[in-house]
Amino acid sequence: MPCRLLEACKKNRASLPTILLKCYNVTMLLLPDYRVRQRDYLLEISRALTSQLNIDEVLRLILEAAVAMLAGSVGLIALQEDDHTFRARATIGVEPERIALFKPLLEGITDDAEEGFNIAELDRKMRLVARKLDIRLRQVVALPMVMRGEVVGVIFIFRAYSGQSTTNDRIVLQSFADQAAIAVHNARMYQRVMQEQQRLMAILDHSADGVMILDASRRILHFNKALGRMCGWQPKDAIGHNHDEIITWEHVDQGKPLGEAMSNGWPHERLPDATPDVLYVEGDLRRPDGSRISLGITYAPLIDPDGDLRNIIVNVRDITHFRQSEEMKSTFVSIISHELKTPVALIKGYAGTLRREDAEWDRDTIQNGLAVIEEEADRLNELIENLLAASKLQADGMRLTNVGDVNLRTVAARSVERFQTQSAIHTLVLDFPDPFPTIQGDEARLRQVIDNLVSNAIKYSPKGGEVRISGTYDDQSVTVAVKDEGVGLPQDEQERIFERFYRVDDALSRKTQGTGLGLYLARAVVEAHGGHISVESQPGKGSTFRFTLPRD
Repeated sequence: MPCRLLEACKKNRASLPTILLKCYNVTMLLLPDYRVRQRDYLLEISRALTSQLNIDEVLRLILEAAVAMLAGSVGLIALQEDDHTFRARATIGVEPERIALFKPLLEGITDDAEEGFNIAELDRKMRLVARKLDIRLRQVVALPMVMRGEVVGVIFIFRAYSGQSTTNDRIVLQSFADQAAIAVHNARMYQRVMQEQQRLMAILDHSADGVMILDASRRILHFNKALGRMCGWQPKDAIGHNHDEIITWEHVDQGKPLGEAMSNGWPHERLPDATPDVLYVEGDLRRPDGSRISLGITYAPLIDPDGDLRNIIVNVRDITHFRQSEEMKSTFVSIISHELKTPVALIKGYAGTLRREDAEWDRDTIQNGLAVIEEEADRLNELIENLLAASKLQADGMRLTNVGDVNLRTVAARSVERFQTQSAIHTLVLDFPDPFPTIQGDEARLRQVIDNLVSNAIKYSPKGGEVRISGTYDDQSVTVAVKDEGVGLPQDEQERIFERFYRVDDALSRKTQGTGLGLYLARAVVEAHGGHISVESQPGKGSTFRFTLPRD
């Protein structure tokens, strides 16, 4: 219930010092018992102070009351800071920009309540401050605000006259100062709690992981921005809803959903010092727009001292890329196993056939067999080189070791010459202006890029057609494009095909040899030369791979 003093302030629209002074004077005149009058007055002040938790408002109330009680003209409150120095926090009767002039008064204040104040020294400093302020002050009254034996702060009241106080007056004033100390302490504690809460909320809201806080009935109390992006909910719309309305699983791969786990007794009773009974759930979440996302969610119970569930702290992590990486690794192992088995099986088969002692082979048969063995050995060597290059690229980045003059028209012509003999249904066309400018680069690496693009154009054009290798240039750069008439690429695959071990998941890719490393290495080579590689494609209408390199 609000105290009578505050009600009076609101009703009469009077300032707190005016009301305090009137209360003080009236009680002094009407009440017969002097100590009762003091007690009631201090009680009203105490109620007014303890009704506030805002530190600035508390200091204002204290200072107004002190100035009113002592009939002062200037008032100041200095609070002790963490470094044990005292700093002015509130003033009356002086402009804020002149507060710095009170600094001499605050120097040398001890935080030991038993040492007290040197009154003569205070008066000397007060006169020094008064001269700087150019005001007439005759006396300073210092009221230390003491809490548990430590000086929380000091109230300074400056008067234009000198006056004597009785022992009882000093007791009343010190009681007021003690009440003020309690009010300041409480307001500061509240301020620190609020600052800590704000800091915690800032950490939660700006965390890269999703964070949610639930009450014991699974109602959402806090929902951060990262979680909103994952789940497709605005935080303001999710707060207040039940957890199961927001976290709707498409399917769960690991653990049990929260509702089911709590129905089965989670969190289970444990010893006080035992490890928290954490619940982990992993699966695909269904978003409001119908899309899905793979999430790993950890639920940590917060148990109060009585053993009751108070809150559930929820940490949510997007594991979509992790799952894709795991699938990519699995695919890589499968591809590598297949890519190794095929040439090894052919080499072993032909070598075993040629070694048969019960057969006599003519020269052509032997030459054809040895050619297959050599071709498959080259495939193995290329595979191993690509794997080593990818591993080295991952560890050290792409390094260009033999940089010199390179004519990409000549490199492309050699590639056309080599690949034309490998397919009877494809026509390889070289389309470069002559002359074509040379650039500075690593010829072996750039030949690897063009060979890879031409090889892919042939692989992914199973019905044949034209493969055109063209070149253009301007004053700043040269561009090489490899265009085919093959199956093409869907839009969502066009960026991912340059990732390590990634292969388009379709029937043709599953039948076509490859490790998913060629385009990954090609991009690394092009970017190491300061260039850029891209693809333009439509399903069923072929693809054009294009890379551009600077001439300088």
